[in-house]
Amino acid sequence: MSDPNTFWFHCGRCGTLFRSPAGEVEERLCPKCGFDPVPGVQNAPAKTGEAGESETANATGARGRRTKRASKAVRNRHLTIKLIVGWTLGLVLLILLARRVWWVEPPVTKAPPPAAPAALPEEDPSELRDAGQTCAAVFSSFLASGTPEERNQFVLSPIATASKIARFYSLNPSTNLDPKTLEFTGNSFLRMPGAKALETQWKSSDGRQVDAVFRQENGEWRLDWDHFARYSDYPWSLFLAGSGDPEGQFRLLARERLAEERKDEDTMSIVLYAPRFGRPGDTGFQSPEFLVPRRSRDGRLLAAAFKLAAGGGRVYGSRLPEMNPDGMIRVRVKVRRTEVDMERKFEIAGVIACHWHSLDDPGVEPAPENGEVPVGN
Repeated sequence: MSDPNTFWFHCGRCGTLFRSPAGEVEERLCPKCGFDPVPGVQNAPAKTGEAGESETANATGARGRRTKRASKAVRNRHLTIKLIVGWTLGLVLLILLARRVWWVEPPVTKAPPPAAPAALPEEDPSELRDAGQTCAAVFSSFLASGTPEERNQFVLSPIATASKIARFYSLNPSTNLDPKTLEFTGNSFLRMPGAKALETQWKSSDGRQVDAVFRQENGEWRLDWDHFARYSDYPWSLFLAGSGDPEGQFRLLARERLAEERKDEDTMSIVLYAPRFGRPGDTGFQSPEFLVPRRSRDGRLLAAAFKLAAGGGRVYGSRLPEMNPDGMIRVRVKVRRTEVDMERKFEIAGVIACHWHSLDDPGVEPAPENGEVPVGN
């Protein structure tokens, strides 16, 4: 028999039907889940006892399951990372092993030895540097001068050189250089008799190469202009063509023909070439053959100069690179031209020096008459 003061209520949480007093009560809770059965109320009040412990256990169990799932996911990620790292290391080891088996190492090339210093062992580097800077300033001033009178103040023996400078540049305008286009490439002291001398080498932006020698005169460094300009009394090509005086001094390049084939002959066959200013590897007009007696002073001077060049030596001990064409030497010679029965002939009237400097010292000691050629300076 039912109590008329109670009604049936349906729990909106778990769906349980239960009886509870009618009207407003302070607290109406579902006897099974402990929630308020009023529709829309979802949060269960704090519970104590057996129901609260059940909910707490359920929540703890859920958190435990989530923690286990998270730990498993972390372990899986760690395992994946380990597999990737292991696979990468294995691939690298495989590549290294294959390279060692099939790769052929290139041969090891030894580096060339360092180049020898430009200065002679007894030279003071600071003295060489100071002299080089002074001579560079003199050279630049000389090239920048516009008239023979202005250039004359920078050269050796200016009074004797003045007339030669004016005539030379009127016939050879191509020998002019712009100092702004020049690049310094090296210098070296020369062991010349008398005053100290310095040799310098330069390269221009248009590919020309020149060497300039400076000597001290009255305490000042001055340009050896005769050497720099390769000065001759008359253009070599015109002299060979029969023009000008029948005898003159010329700065030329000399080559010995058939040196091995004629080494037992009484004469050496010499051919002379005009140098090309700024193009040391090229030559100008070639002379006919000259036969020079080996036992003469001229022949012995030429033999000593060729011997020195073949051994890699330089006149006056210069340490700069040789600028002459292979197998050729520099000579200052006196050449005579004659005409007999309408036939033009040439002969070397004297070898003045085996260099182009403006001093009469030959530069080498003549070879002895027995044919043994001493090593030059």
